[in-house]
Amino acid sequence: MAEAVRPTRPHLTEQGPFPASCRPHVEGKFLWRGGEKFYVRGVTYGPFGSSGRGEFPEVVVVERDFELIAANGVNTIRTYTVPPDWLLDLAHEHGLCVMVGVPWEQHVAFLSERGRVRSIEDRVRAGVRACAGHPAVLCYAIGNEIPAPIVRWHGRRRVERFLEHLYVAAKREDPTALVTYVNYPTTEYLRLPFLDLVGFNVYLEAEELLNAYVARLQNIAGELPLVLAEIGLDSRRHGRERQATALGRQLRTAFAGGCAGAVVFSWTDEWHRGGHDIEDWDFGLVDRRREPKPALEIARETFTDIPFRSDLDWPRISVVVCTHNGASTLPDCLEGVAELDYPDFECIVVDDGSTDGSAEIAERFDVCLVRTPNDGLANARNRGLSIATGEIVAYLDDDARPDPQWLRYLAATFIETPHAAVGGPNLAPEGDGLIADCVARAPGGPTHVLVSDREAEHIPGCNMAFRRQALEEIGGFDPQFRVAGDDVDVCWRLHERGWTIGFSPAAVVWHRRRRSVRAYLKQQMGYGKAEALLERKWPKKYNRSGHPSWAGRVYGGPYAKPIGRRWRVYYGTWGSSLFQSLYERVPSTLASLPLMPEWYLVIAVLAALAVSETLLGPILVAIPASPIQLAAALLIVAFLLTVFLAATSARAAWKPNGDLGRWALTAVLFLGQPIARLSGRLRHGLTPWRRRGSRISVPWPRAGAVWCDGWRSSSDRLTALEAELRPNSTGVLRGGEFDRWDLQLRAGSLGAARLQLAVEEHGDGHQLLRYRIWPKPSQGLSIVIVALAVLAAILAGAGRGALAISFAIVGALLAMRVLHECAAAQPPLFAAVEAQSAVQDEIDGALLARASAAARLAALEPAPPLFHRTGQEGSLAPATESEDRA
Repeated sequence: MAEAVRPTRPHLTEQGPFPASCRPHVEGKFLWRGGEKFYVRGVTYGPFGSSGRGEFPEVVVVERDFELIAANGVNTIRTYTVPPDWLLDLAHEHGLCVMVGVPWEQHVAFLSERGRVRSIEDRVRAGVRACAGHPAVLCYAIGNEIPAPIVRWHGRRRVERFLEHLYVAAKREDPTALVTYVNYPTTEYLRLPFLDLVGFNVYLEAEELLNAYVARLQNIAGELPLVLAEIGLDSRRHGRERQATALGRQLRTAFAGGCAGAVVFSWTDEWHRGGHDIEDWDFGLVDRRREPKPALEIARETFTDIPFRSDLDWPRISVVVCTHNGASTLPDCLEGVAELDYPDFECIVVDDGSTDGSAEIAERFDVCLVRTPNDGLANARNRGLSIATGEIVAYLDDDARPDPQWLRYLAATFIETPHAAVGGPNLAPEGDGLIADCVARAPGGPTHVLVSDREAEHIPGCNMAFRRQALEEIGGFDPQFRVAGDDVDVCWRLHERGWTIGFSPAAVVWHRRRRSVRAYLKQQMGYGKAEALLERKWPKKYNRSGHPSWAGRVYGGPYAKPIGRRWRVYYGTWGSSLFQSLYERVPSTLASLPLMPEWYLVIAVLAALAVSETLLGPILVAIPASPIQLAAALLIVAFLLTVFLAATSARAAWKPNGDLGRWALTAVLFLGQPIARLSGRLRHGLTPWRRRGSRISVPWPRAGAVWCDGWRSSSDRLTALEAELRPNSTGVLRGGEFDRWDLQLRAGSLGAARLQLAVEEHGDGHQLLRYRIWPKPSQGLSIVIVALAVLAAILAGAGRGALAISFAIVGALLAMRVLHECAAAQPPLFAAVEAQSAVQDEIDGALLARASAAARLAALEPAPPLFHRTGQEGSLAPATESEDRA
């Protein structure tokens, strides 16, 4: 058949390139085009054999394909080679975007040859340059599935740096275009935060497995859009009907899981690879003669009904916006609420004693306005709860603007799971000002804590929703939290009842950051106060240094990383694992110390010692190694380390974009945030030397016995002791498998007491409970005290009596503090053990009451997990049948 002649119409005309505004762009977790959200509904196209024009068929065949593709709801095609101008023009005429693949020899050890590296960069530049400025270009894929053995051979970091280099090269050729790299599960550990969107090829037929893996990929993608760049099923091996059914499930799962798009592999069964036509698989929506297969109809039906089925029974939702003097941001917030795409919701605005006209602004919108005195944030949220009519109550800050589908993603999670609460990410809008952009990349912003890919330990207050029944069951929000901390408290109380909190990565709100350094530091001081209030109410949630012991992983902005951070990649034997993951070890307290607010207390102590050199100068001759010189040296090291961590963190936050001024300002915020947070903590009692409890006893080992008439197992008694001690302690720790002690109780950060138990069986349900209790001082501080004593002795021997007395007094004060905390930790242990003989019935009654309360919300009980944590960060493993039954 003769080839139809079609004139090539270059996309560069006398008037210049097509308007760049026609191109899709990224906003948060999704793509947008022309002011509307753009879901990628795609199919792969090619590569084909050499019978047509280059690696694509004849023009008439392509035009016929594009007409059929567009008629079936597809808006994007993905090519694996750089398309010619005429194909881009045809795609643009049919309303199709093109995901342009730039091929290079990624299947070989490409970094081993200097000339090959240069050649790859040149080809990427040439490929992007050939399509630069064309409005049909969706994005450029600068690579596709670099094989796991090649990545393992070169090392993760070298491959990441090379891909970043290619990204920068592509951006230089077409600055307004989006650039991605298409990964696959075997190298999911590659960290590529510089990309504009994240692409993954995933072939999982089972809906449950794909749903779980999409949730994992969302957390790997972070704040970037996630596109499944290849999904599908081979109809030759599985049959056409099964291909169609599986494809429908895959597409539904991808879009319901918050993906920005999905690309079906492939358009036709015709496929060409390595110089040969592939004849032994049929992944196409149409066969080699372009005859439609059942999968095409399923794809069309699914593409026209995304991201959720139209027949879902959506629950009524009450959106509560609490504001106090938020006139500058409230209009944008309420405009976003008015544009929500949800069939049944109401908006309640609670004006918490504003004096800036916030109430008048709210009256201009279709909302229920409630005006209250300035009683604080928690009270305002409770007021909104009291008049809400929805079965779901969603909370939104007055400086946040929701995504149009925000409520749909929240509601869908409630429909599909028994979670008592659901939250989503809060992203900082770009271009909100220099300071706001830097604050968004500085530490201390609101973030979520995940215990699994779909379950949270904490969701921030600017984006959280609750089943109203569950929120009322726990009594709403605690009024003592006037500015912050109420969201953490309510999450912990829900967990205490045995309920779970879900996370929807696509339920996005745009949360403005502070626009001045002063406002940012004031916010951090408020967060420090909230931490102090939370520590008083939840001492068991805080560790010895006064920081929450999160069970999950903290997500958020580009925070500084601990010193000596170690990671390992699970490659599998011979690098053969199908799902290779990155594991990070939990950093030690010493490695994390430079990131804590208390690090500045260490610097302050070193500075005080260093500046006292004039007072202690005479001892420099008497002692070979001056402690003052040592303190000065340590001060310099600590200061340089702090500045280095701030500078490197700021650089990583802006990489590969940003200028020196933005980096410098972000580094200053990294330095100032811990100081502001520390100020709020110290002012309200959250100090490293804090102590809980008023009774003390002589800190000396003691032993005793308690007669118990009711029989209980040793594990039950240990659990009962923990329940008795936790409400009024700084921290209760159960002994490990290699410890000779059973419980440790801290009265502060410097001293604790330990308990050992033994149970004697005396028949007829009688038991004798023997116990030992002894003090346990801080090991590190004990070394400091001994060092001070030795130094005082040296000074006394050198005839420096006054200085010797000074050091001795410092050591004695520290020792007294340690002994005081050890003495305060022992009485609660004595009381808890003695109470075992009298509280048997009370404990049983309390457990029964708790079980009854849980039963009242039976519908909220969690379903058996598909995956569980394996004990290492970020890893998932299938749940066994026995675990499901449990």
